[in-house]
Amino acid sequence: MIYTSESIERVVEYFSNLPSIGRKTAYRLTMFLLNQNSDFIEKFAQSLINLKQNIKYCSQCYNFTELDPCPICRSEKRNKSIICVVEEPADVNAIEKTNEYHGLYHVLQGVINPLENISPDDLKIRELLQRIKSDTEEVILALNPSTEGEVTTQYLTKILKPLGIKVTRIARGVPMGLSLEFADEATLSRAIQGRVEV
Repeated sequence: MIYTSESIERVVEYFSNLPSIGRKTAYRLTMFLLNQNSDFIEKFAQSLINLKQNIKYCSQCYNFTELDPCPICRSEKRNKSIICVVEEPADVNAIEKTNEYHGLYHVLQGVINPLENISPDDLKIRELLQRIKSDTEEVILALNPSTEGEVTTQYLTKILKPLGIKVTRIARGVPMGLSLEFADEATLSRAIQGRVEV
């Protein structure tokens, strides 16, 4: 039922299609836009158009970029002997925020998921194998701790180990600030298995 106008409802509908945005938040965002001047609205709309027109995948790592290859792949300051494998471009951003990693990345564009009909052939695994050179010393598997992430990690380990390079995975365990009593069994189990000497 339309209480205000078709134009408002259309914008609310588009906003509510975004992840984590319900109808109430979509309505608030729409009201915010209505209270902005025309210049803001035009720039906002143009930025969305530019986003779709200018952003593409890097031909080397498959991260989002405007320039090909992306700034990370082009950088002379990166350690080119290490490749960190992630699921999605957002994962690159998350790792970069830590300022702890200075190697290259490879974005798989998903994980193996038979229920969704996503097989290894649907991912950028072949491209990863083509990137591994004689000077590649380590591949870090930084996939999400889900069933699909675990299956993909095992698959990648199986095909990378015979290449004679070091294959590692990011540590998993109890997050900072979480009481042990609230951690689930799988997280605690991984934390105990992945313990390190102090």
